Amino acid sequence: MNNYPKITLKSGKDEAVRRFHPWIFSGAIKKIYGEPDEGDVVEVFSNHDEYLGTGHYQTSTITVRVFSFQQLEPDAAFWKSKLQAAYDYRKALGMVDNTETNVYRLVHAEGDGLPGLILDYYNGTIVIQSHSIGMHLIKAELVEGLKEIYGDRLKAVYDKSSETLPKMSKISAEDGYLYGNSGANEVTENGHKFIVDWERGQKTGFFIDQRENRKLLERYAANKKVLNTFCYTGGFSVYALKAGASEVHSVDSSAKAIDLLEKNIEVNHIDPARHQSFQVDAIDYLKEIEDKYDVIILDPPAFAKHHDARQHAIQGYKRINLQAMKQIRKGGFIFTFSCSQVIDKNLFTSTIISAAILSGRNVKILHHLTQPPDHPVSAFHQEGEYLKGLVLFVE
Repeated sequence: MNNYPKITLKSGKDEAVRRFHPWIFSGAIKKIYGEPDEGDVVEVFSNHDEYLGTGHYQTSTITVRVFSFQQLEPDAAFWKSKLQAAYDYRKALGMVDNTETNVYRLVHAEGDGLPGLILDYYNGTIVIQSHSIGMHLIKAELVEGLKEIYGDRLKAVYDKSSETLPKMSKISAEDGYLYGNSGANEVTENGHKFIVDWERGQKTGFFIDQRENRKLLERYAANKKVLNTFCYTGGFSVYALKAGASEVHSVDSSAKAIDLLEKNIEVNHIDPARHQSFQVDAIDYLKEIEDKYDVIILDPPAFAKHHDARQHAIQGYKRINLQAMKQIRKGGFIFTFSCSQVIDKNLFTSTIISAAILSGRNVKILHHLTQPPDHPVSAFHQEGEYLKGLVLFVE
């Protein structure tokens, strides 16, 4: 019997965890036995003393993130087995040792049974982002497991958790290499080249989750004038240009992003005359685009990270989509996205329909978009489906 702190749930509050939902909310807890610190392993029991799950404790609304529904000792072998399962799943997807695409998400938190942990693979370097103290505290075991799984294919492991750990925690993190050493790296995605700077870039360095949606853009970009707003390092721009777009304009407020975008245009041997960057606020730029563009990509950062900001976010999505719909050329295509987890796909679609009504134009929905399979959504944790998008045709 393990001697971990014990958490007992109130009567009737155990239904979700019995359905393998990995979150235990503070309001469901009847009693905590012992004095667990943030990040400690705890065991969860029903009010009738039935074992329910083992997870990491944290002092927040989500008090326990369950990583096992079987009573066990989460030792180094256990963590390696979880990493191995995630690796085997990506191998089954055809992502491991793929010469056309050597960048993918290896661990997607709850989607891989490892809540609070993100691992992204960049052509031999793995970037870690811990969103819980519990995962941060086992990073040494994670690195050892990754070294055993990848062998000499693993060149470096970089921890980038300083901005993702809970803000109120007593534990802080410094970004840095846990194994090996590397710098900005060149990766390949669907045959296109990108320079990724995981040390200074947003998230882990590249928005891997848009890979399949960038591929879809190729179908609509040939001989078109394309606007890529909130372009970051130019993923959609490169795909559009390689697909034969006549001209692409890329807009972002970040000078660092624009600089890396220009390098990505160069490494793909694209004629610079077909591309122009604008370091300006994308929302301001959208106000006066008139009928210049045949295709517009709207991929803003999360407008809402919490439920209390949801209404403000809805207005933001409506505003930028309305601007695009009113001004895009007749017969144009809009790729529009939300990565706000608190805006579900139904609410996002309703918001876009509201913008379409206000635009006074006839709008068709061609595709419903989401995250790729290396960002899996657990059947027991639908909250993991954070990315949603639509492709629109504007008559």
